[in-house]
Amino acid sequence: MSIKITLNVMLAKRNMKARDLAAFVGITEQNLSLLRNGKVKGVRFSTLALICEALECKPGDILDFEVDAKVD
Repeated sequence: MSIKITLNVMLAKRNMKARDLAAFVGITEQNLSLLRNGKVKGVRFSTLALICEALECKPGDILDFEVDAKVD
């Protein structure tokens, strides 16, 4: 099971640049890039809330849950 980050999709839907989102949230573009690419272990609720505020979305719009297929 894994959490997939779909932040790039929402950025495109809102026609927002990553640098603008990073500035609004108060994080570096590099940290936002790590988040967008799923390279982080966690995210603070306060950061998630600011991202959702900027993108006018809910957390479920930028996070997805996938069940990994089992190999027998």
